[in-house]
Amino acid sequence: MLGLLFLAFLLVPILELFVFVQVAQAIGFLPALLWIVAVSAAGAWLVKREGLTALRRANEKVSRGELPTDELANGVLILFGGALMLTPGFLTDVFGLLLVLPPTRALLRGTVKRRFASGPIVVTRTRVAGGFGAPRRGGGEVWDAQSWEEPPGSDRPELR
Repeated sequence: MLGLLFLAFLLVPILELFVFVQVAQAIGFLPALLWIVAVSAAGAWLVKREGLTALRRANEKVSRGELPTDELANGVLILFGGALMLTPGFLTDVFGLLLVLPPTRALLRGTVKRRFASGPIVVTRTRVAGGFGAPRRGGGEVWDAQSWEEPPGSDRPELR
């Protein structure tokens, strides 16, 4: 998984730069730059509109005592689509738009619902450093901490 993320963070900017250069050569640098800025602004507006609609529908379902599974899946897709649309670039804008627009989002909603229905998404650590609430690992040492008591009539505790 880490290798896949590294590859994505390496390849996506290279592909975005390549596409931007191609578009800039075809329509000019300034129009290409303005296009990216305009799509980001329009994407922010669209994400807000679609997100509020999904939230309103989820609230309506909850008030009727129903589970808002479709609305939650829509919310996840809108969130990822919005992040992609706010990322500068033509390719990320296209994929973000596919996740935000209702017709294409409906096609992907089943996949998201199946992923969540298959079980919880669990993030684990391989090493536990300890701390409050950390699980105990067999027969470890017990540490005692220094404590203090407040003498009667004193405002400040004294260390003993």
